[in-house]
Amino acid sequence: MISHVISMWFAAGLALVAMVLFASLAGCEQRRAYQPPERPLGEIELLSDAFANGEAIPVRYTGDGEDISPPLVWSSLPEGTSELALIVDDPDAPLPRPWVHWLIYGIPATSDRLAEAIAPGQKMPFLGGAFQGRNSSGGFGYRGPSPPRGHGTHHYHFKLYALDCKLRIDPGADKPALLAAMKGHILSQGELVGTYER
Repeated sequence: MISHVISMWFAAGLALVAMVLFASLAGCEQRRAYQPPERPLGEIELLSDAFANGEAIPVRYTGDGEDISPPLVWSSLPEGTSELALIVDDPDAPLPRPWVHWLIYGIPATSDRLAEAIAPGQKMPFLGGAFQGRNSSGGFGYRGPSPPRGHGTHHYHFKLYALDCKLRIDPGADKPALLAAMKGHILSQGELVGTYER
């Protein structure tokens, strides 16, 4: 009887270990051995040649112009970065809020920029196999600012995330799926905010 109880406890312990291991790997293709630094990580520096932080986004990059993506450049990635993800949204939009303008994930950690006018589509073979997710318009790729007329100034948040693993996520994912996959794997982030009003 005692040996049977011990066997049951042992089996339950193994099951618990397996569940914890699975949970730690969920959302990642391969988790790298990473030791947190002794001091807090600094923010990623995210910049654009098209506009400065807090300034207006030029019409060229909006729905009133060519509707092409602006150039972005970044630095100060933390040690242990495995890949990057970019989310661009507008919290000032009417429903759905925030309006998602651009999602990219699987950006190689060796990259330090995105060129102007990234073509729409899910796969980005020129960027190490990165993917563009689904925006709030239902497409894949960048959709520039096009707020309702007379709605006031909208703020467009370009957020770049450094991740400690390669995400296991399908092409064309939406923002909730991307955020769920990134949960617990964000090492640092940087943000650039542009404005636009019609």
